[in-house]
Amino acid sequence: MSTIFIVIPILFVLMFDLGLTLRLADFTRLARSPRPVLVGLLGQLVVLPALAFGLAWAMHLEPVFFVGVVLIACCPGGSSSNVFSMLAGGDVALSVTLTALSSIITLVTVPLVLMWAVAVSGGPGAAAVHLPVGNLLMQNIVLMAVPIVLGAVLRKWRPAVAGRLARVLGKVAFPALMLLAGVFFAQHHREIIANFGQLGLCVLVLILLAAGAASVLSRASRLTGPVRRTIVIEVGMQNAAQAIAIASSPFIFNNEAMAIPAILYALMMNVVLLSYVGWLRFVAKA
Repeated sequence: MSTIFIVIPILFVLMFDLGLTLRLADFTRLARSPRPVLVGLLGQLVVLPALAFGLAWAMHLEPVFFVGVVLIACCPGGSSSNVFSMLAGGDVALSVTLTALSSIITLVTVPLVLMWAVAVSGGPGAAAVHLPVGNLLMQNIVLMAVPIVLGAVLRKWRPAVAGRLARVLGKVAFPALMLLAGVFFAQHHREIIANFGQLGLCVLVLILLAAGAASVLSRASRLTGPVRRTIVIEVGMQNAAQAIAIASSPFIFNNEAMAIPAILYALMMNVVLLSYVGWLRFVAKA
């Protein structure tokens, strides 16, 4: 069975869950307290894609994997980042704001970044990488914007129901993503193992550089500890489910090999950020 039939409902549910948690204040925060939001968005939408481009180019990745690595970096923040921010003693409201805004802004930026990635990926396999921009826009609207709006509408008109649903769906996000990773690995284990050395290293370095760059950017902007921790998590945790959906969708790239970097990212991202949260708690107790 193609992973697209698993990733699409997972992505829809994750975005619906995000919509259930949204409030008007999550969007007005940009006007009330712009600096943390702008720093977080700069890290997610500019710094992270730039790091991905640089790493993919420096490691001479073949075109399919080059685009796959950049695809991870240009996706919005992952919905689980809100939970990680809470565990890290961060600013959960800021986390929700950044996840919501990045999910909306990337409806426009993802096609732009991917067009550039496809154009500069180079190599003999570059001709096989084609991006139907119209299909990408339509799929992102259906799988990102529509469920967010549905969740927000339900919260507006049935807040009690939305609250109960959000508590349930919040618990299934991580297991669902790990299920997707397990199914994908079972189907493509030979290709994953064959490319694990190069791609695994690339993805791990990308996560570490993203977290480091977010920390430096936050400190340079003189943001407080909880806000810094939140921005580190937001920049380090992207929506791997969306990257997998774009790579494997028959309407867009239709290339499950392109989703391998996102699968590795989903696994490594959680390990790195759980280690980060553990380190923060250890330091707090010391």
